[in-house]
Amino acid sequence: MGVLDEIIAHKWSEVEDRRARYPIADLQAASRGLSPSPKLATILRPRPPQRVSLIAEVKRASPSRGLLKADLDPVAQAQRYAAAGAAVISVLTDARYFHGSLDDLVAVRAAVRVPLLRKEFIVHEYQLWESRAAGADAVLLIVGALEQTRLADLLHAATEIGLGTLVEVHSGEELERALRLDAPVVGVNNRDLQTLATGLEPSLRLLPLIPRERVAVSESGLFTAADVERVVAAGAHAILVGEGLVRAGDVEAKARELLLGDAVPRLAGRASAETASPHRDRVSAPPSAGNPVR
Repeated sequence: MGVLDEIIAHKWSEVEDRRARYPIADLQAASRGLSPSPKLATILRPRPPQRVSLIAEVKRASPSRGLLKADLDPVAQAQRYAAAGAAVISVLTDARYFHGSLDDLVAVRAAVRVPLLRKEFIVHEYQLWESRAAGADAVLLIVGALEQTRLADLLHAATEIGLGTLVEVHSGEELERALRLDAPVVGVNNRDLQTLATGLEPSLRLLPLIPRERVAVSESGLFTAADVERVVAAGAHAILVGEGLVRAGDVEAKARELLLGDAVPRLAGRASAETASPHRDRVSAPPSAGNPVR
């Protein structure tokens, strides 16, 4: 069994426990009346002279790297990302493997106006409603974790609920599956989630195969402007960076580097309404929703 298999097996038991403790009907009620989320594809497609957009990730730990920053303050980190010109902020909510929680997402939503991606191992529609109620504008769907019918159902359900989707692939076969479903935003994870081996080769091989009308994202293993230049040349419209930013001594300087020196035009060119949170009047997320059973 690979690492991803282990995580998904645990995630199913975790979701069943949460469904028993907090009914989906309550999440649906909390989501009623929320304004539509901004379109992820529109937010992530860079506008000239900008060459790449940044999804900046809030995470304390990972199975591959262990603890990244024990004293990480999710809100402070997200505020740094917002100030640095991130187009989207990703918040890891998995507790067992990444030391995150849904409460982190709720806290970040209350503090920043930038669109939020819930980074989680989504296996059930319940998690989509949970994400929407907690303030997410988009969710991650991992092709390698889902058989095709379930992937299609979750992609459709997310759209109906009002969530954008980042559909993540790691191989050519997974990319074909994502493209068959017309996923508007496709991410190539440079980390093999079964072995945790990381390198830029998946992006360099797969990004050129993504049609230009889709938004292509390179995820993980990006630490320098040189790394970003390579994936942008291969076809990336956006990058997702966690460890490189979490461990940076100067977060804003590192973000500017990864944005290829183009953070200022992004901030100047965006209308405030486009990056404003559609959830400013939201009902608080359910108590303890971010504390799954371990």
